[in-house]
Amino acid sequence: MTAVRPDIAPKPVPEATTTFPTGFVWGAATAAYQVEGAAAEDGRTPSIWDTFSRTPGKVRNGDTGDIAADHYHRYRDDVALMKQLGLKAYRFSISWSRVQPTGRGPAVERGLDFYRKLVDELLEAGIKPVATLYHWDLPQELEDAGGWPERATAERFADYTAIMAGALGDRVATWTTFNEPWCSAFLGYGSGVHAPGRTEAASALRAAHHLNLAHGRAIEVLRGQLPATAQTSVTLNLHQVRPLTPSPEDVDAARRIDAVGNRVFTGPMLHGAYPEDLLTDTAHVVDWSKLVRDGDLEAIARPVDVLGINYYTPTLVSTPAEGSGDTRNDGHGASDYSPWPGSEHVAFHLADGKPTTAMNWSIDPNGLYNLLMDVTRDHPGIPLMVTENGAAFDDYVSPEGRVQDPERIAYLHGHLDAVQRAVADGADVRGYFLWSLMDNFEWAYGYSKRFGAVYVDYASQRRIPKASAHWYADVIRRHALPPLEDLA
Repeated sequence: MTAVRPDIAPKPVPEATTTFPTGFVWGAATAAYQVEGAAAEDGRTPSIWDTFSRTPGKVRNGDTGDIAADHYHRYRDDVALMKQLGLKAYRFSISWSRVQPTGRGPAVERGLDFYRKLVDELLEAGIKPVATLYHWDLPQELEDAGGWPERATAERFADYTAIMAGALGDRVATWTTFNEPWCSAFLGYGSGVHAPGRTEAASALRAAHHLNLAHGRAIEVLRGQLPATAQTSVTLNLHQVRPLTPSPEDVDAARRIDAVGNRVFTGPMLHGAYPEDLLTDTAHVVDWSKLVRDGDLEAIARPVDVLGINYYTPTLVSTPAEGSGDTRNDGHGASDYSPWPGSEHVAFHLADGKPTTAMNWSIDPNGLYNLLMDVTRDHPGIPLMVTENGAAFDDYVSPEGRVQDPERIAYLHGHLDAVQRAVADGADVRGYFLWSLMDNFEWAYGYSKRFGAVYVDYASQRRIPKASAHWYADVIRRHALPPLEDLA
């Protein structure tokens, strides 16, 4: 067993401020393609992100996830580091093409063995494994057959879910079907800034429906194979949408973005129907009467035990002023194509007077508070989990070998305070997962953006816990936020 490093050894805990609820889960999260590496080992075949990242001009600096943070080979050390930081849970995703390379047929046992060993290591360390079945890395062969715009992909996902439930269902008690299906559908098939890089508005909406359907099929499979005590969930990057002004035009712009950014998923998943205004807004793009078949909505609406919420920044929108030019700089990457089918002519804004992260995203903890309260109001009774929250900053290692990131500490403090306020006001929030455990491949930004609490020197793969990692470990030990003066 790895010894505890002196600089992150437990310290005496002073008297705490208001604590978080009993049983509140403290975790951190990663995604397979972002951290694992080993892109062609043990039977793994290319996913759409392998293909996309190897396409010139798609990813900054030509970066790929071929090595990433080499978690595939270093998972034992990484789990030891999680234990030292006091994490109670680790949210990871499974590479579909590592365990079922073509997206069809039998599993590759060597791929399954990696996840078996990872889960066993987590359990030995007293860390709860939280498995996400899909974090954007569709096997390339399924994309070659049409990808998520094709209904058959939802059926293949159900088969894959059955494989994973059979392999890990006795040891993993919490399962998430999808991470941010909005990004898969609308950034992957609409604006094309994510894999597979297609720019087809109708395909984006078709993909959204089939991701919804795949979620429902997967919940059915999980419920049929897992113990009754297991929990099922889905994680959505719900947009905290605000109109720039109270004008009717800006309010309608916010309604449109809320429809195609949020309710396209929450409607069918949680209420068994697509919202009428979404159907109207997009009727010229896709024929919903042919897309949605009998039984689809009932399948999609199978109950989940927890709703995961990812939040980074609010979404401030307006109707564009005449002659204002490009209206699509919405924080999701530059593109000549919109990820908002049916609502292309909406302008996006940074909040006035708010600091920004290295992603040029406004820092606004009140957005998380408002989002949690909105979800509590609109979908009462469903427990919530903050499954991603964090920020990228321009981190560097000092000559003394340390990484000081006070901006990230301030960001996390503000957002955890928002969670605590939401809980006090009635939101049933059961836990918080920091994004990300470590620096990693940040999709189309390659390795240029660092979200991790742990710094990764990609040349040596050395891990260096940043000041924020030590701060988060202290929060976990306290089960409460430290006093504000401790931020200094």
